[in-house]
Amino acid sequence: MVLSPKGLRFLGRTYPCTIGKGGLTSRKREGDGATPRGAHRIVGMLYRPDRMARPADWAVPIHPGDLWSDGPGDEDYNMMVRAPYPHSHEKLRRSDPLYDLILLTDWNWPYAVPGRGSAIFIHQWRRPGYPTEGCIALSRQSLHHIAPRIRHRTRLVIP
Repeated sequence: MVLSPKGLRFLGRTYPCTIGKGGLTSRKREGDGATPRGAHRIVGMLYRPDRMARPADWAVPIHPGDLWSDGPGDEDYNMMVRAPYPHSHEKLRRSDPLYDLILLTDWNWPYAVPGRGSAIFIHQWRRPGYPTEGCIALSRQSLHHIAPRIRHRTRLVIP
């Protein structure tokens, strides 16, 4: 997968996508809204089993209480955690469809550097052209087309 000015290229097709509201950066920081440049890997896939079928045999279901730690001072920073959770976090099981299907990248993972930024996901967009908080977002149709074709450790290149 390669991010280009026209979208996300994968297996000979280009899919329109959006990136972080802070643009692209080589100096990612927690909360900057930027998408980090570099060569990353897809290291996980999460999905909502109450909203869709399992997209790949290695996909993991998102359950009620699943969260993602985004507090730089937390020992579980940039890791999936469970509620109740006293530190800063993001709910993975959202009421909207943005996180019905998530491709996890290895950005600042598994050994997170505090403040370097957490959770760069590939997920569904709100609408075309609407930026993310640093993730890459695609239409639901595009994301569902890519998911069963992707492999664990697939490269994601953000030039």
